[in-house]
Amino acid sequence: MSSSRTVARRISLNTPRITPRLGVVRPFSTTVLRPVHQSQTQTQTNTNTHQAQTNAYQRTTTRGYASIPNMQTIKNSIAENFGGPVSKLGSHQWTLEQCPDLSGKVAVVTGGSEGIGFGVTYTLLKNNTSKIFILSKDVDVVKGAKEVIAKELGQDKADRTVWWECDLADWKHTKDVAEKIKKDTDRLDILCNNAGRGIMTAQLTDAGVDRHMAVNHFGHVVLTSHLLPLIKKTAEAGHTVRIACQASNAHQGAPKGTKFESVEEINKDEGPNGQYGRSKLANILYARYMDRNVTQRGHGKVLFNATHPGFVSTRQSKEAIHEPYPLGGYAVSVLMEPFKKDQFEGCVPMVYAVTVADKGGQYICPPAVPEEGTEMSQSIELQDNLMKLTRKVVSEKTKPDSVDKGCPFDDLVFH
Repeated sequence: MSSSRTVARRISLNTPRITPRLGVVRPFSTTVLRPVHQSQTQTQTNTNTHQAQTNAYQRTTTRGYASIPNMQTIKNSIAENFGGPVSKLGSHQWTLEQCPDLSGKVAVVTGGSEGIGFGVTYTLLKNNTSKIFILSKDVDVVKGAKEVIAKELGQDKADRTVWWECDLADWKHTKDVAEKIKKDTDRLDILCNNAGRGIMTAQLTDAGVDRHMAVNHFGHVVLTSHLLPLIKKTAEAGHTVRIACQASNAHQGAPKGTKFESVEEINKDEGPNGQYGRSKLANILYARYMDRNVTQRGHGKVLFNATHPGFVSTRQSKEAIHEPYPLGGYAVSVLMEPFKKDQFEGCVPMVYAVTVADKGGQYICPPAVPEEGTEMSQSIELQDNLMKLTRKVVSEKTKPDSVDKGCPFDDLVFH
């Protein structure tokens, strides 16, 4: 097992693959890694085959039973894992081993210390990225991730990471983080808008906005917009800048009447899947809006794409899913676990998008398959509606802290 696969087992909440026999109910172990405070690790002992893992993580094991899924479930799971039409896969096979050398490049990864985001961070460092800004909310998880990086890739690689706390639901705070990044580096080659709120019940932020949209879309637009001057500077120096927005094929579940015309519309409770699907639709629309208004208007070295990771074993799919579905969530957290990808398999589309993609406006599915997405995800009208609403909402909710103090929302694209 390669070192990256080893780390995947440690960090991604992944369980060993299981090949069930027909008609047999197979027992399996579900391994969950939870971050703990450093003081707790002093008495922690680990005697299994992963003893070398960082002491910043605590291992707990539970027992469960996986019943045999029906054939349609298996087909759906395969499609979820490996992306679109099989006929396209032959010419689009791509693995992390094909990631190019990234020496000299600077990256920002939101949610880059766990799950898919950690897979991205680890891979970028492995391929010599000079500096990575990790933006997330949990310092304990970051400590554990950096310790794993130091052990697997060396202390030099771990020292290339800079962590800053960032709550994407707090747009003023997000703006301040972006300003810190601009002061700390003179270039930005890679921006991974990866962090997000998963399939959970409806909730409003302190600003009175649906939390799914506030984090998954608005927060990342705030971050990206404040980084545009740095992105433009990097591109004008002759470097290609790649931005990827973590979407999902769950955008197919966005409410059919979605128009992105008002706060009242996006605050309407459409159920856990509807709320999440709408925010993932917004991720694709935003990437395509920026491609249309930036890349295609004279800034060919700035590429915006959206990605779909597949069905991945993460804290969302193993733990958070029980918040909206206390009982039904077990189908996702337990029964489907053998079919999930680990974080290194899940990060392939995003790594591809931010290292080798040569065009923008794409919706890239596993392993590196550009797909069209739904009709709504291709709608120019919805792109424009979404960004008009984005300007309006952020302007109103952040006055005077952002708009009146240099927030570039009147200049979301380069001129």
